[in-house]
Amino acid sequence: MCQVLQFEDELEQLGCDVINIETARQGKNPFKDVLLFRKYYQSLKKYKPDVMLGNNIKPNVYAGLACQMLKIKYIPNITGLGTPVENPGPLQALTTRLYKMGVAGASCIFFQNSENQRFFEAHKMMPKHAKIRLLPGSGVDLESHPAFPYPDGEAVHFQFTSRILKEKGIDLYLAAAKRIHAEYPNTVFHICGGCDDPAYEEILKQAQEAGDVVYHGQQKDMIPFLKQASCIVHPSYYPEGMSNVLLEGAASARPIIATDRAGCRETVEDGVTGFLIPIQDEEALVHALERFMQMMPEQRKAMGLAGRAKMEREFDRKIVVKAYLEEIQEIMRG
Repeated sequence: MCQVLQFEDELEQLGCDVINIETARQGKNPFKDVLLFRKYYQSLKKYKPDVMLGNNIKPNVYAGLACQMLKIKYIPNITGLGTPVENPGPLQALTTRLYKMGVAGASCIFFQNSENQRFFEAHKMMPKHAKIRLLPGSGVDLESHPAFPYPDGEAVHFQFTSRILKEKGIDLYLAAAKRIHAEYPNTVFHICGGCDDPAYEEILKQAQEAGDVVYHGQQKDMIPFLKQASCIVHPSYYPEGMSNVLLEGAASARPIIATDRAGCRETVEDGVTGFLIPIQDEEALVHALERFMQMMPEQRKAMGLAGRAKMEREFDRKIVVKAYLEEIQEIMRG
């Protein structure tokens, strides 16, 4: 019961009944939200699941409210606060109130980072009866993302993967790419991801024509890009739950450069598995890229392997699956 056009066939092959419900991530139209709630309510009433597992703000809020009305047990996963919740103002006040209502009947609430949990506590959004558990994000599948051999060759490939929008740090990446490529011609700055903001289509086209970046568009299979990457760059200041881009990059034994903020910093041991940079700091990003360029190939490889070891210790997806199974089994036991 979600927006899953890209993975519908795979889900059906697993035996899932797919109910495709379109959700506007950043939509603020109350009439559309009422219709969205109605769709969740009708689907939940029809299928009567034993447990509903929620992800993202609107499903957690509106499907959560529907579950309360239908007496269905549910487990929301707080996959990040989102810009409306993080930034103070009337929209934050409205969204936090809705979120509080949405999770009020939850059996258990999963958080992907401790900062989001503290936000819920500080804003009195936490239901008193619910169990609270902290997860290592969505975890990472260590089998489908093995430690790939570190790339040889003179060229250094930086990889940016994300929905293309300002808060994900695309402007910082483009500015840094222009400066670094001018000084280090053997660098290649790759970008993968669809443009949430259509204005970036022309911006990326111009950056590619200037030779600053190579834009690959939306990619379903990121493995070839991870294999060729020398370093994963994620200068996001978006309210992340836990960045899957960084989890998959580190699991693939690639050094990472990321923002020192919740949802990113947890994946990096600064100076060991990669570099952390301040939020929205172009100079710091350029400096981190230069530090990476000055490292010897064996140092880069060792940094990537240290990241892989961290993923194995702390972020194995089996940890997340085990937590879900434990909570579902507890609900089923009554």
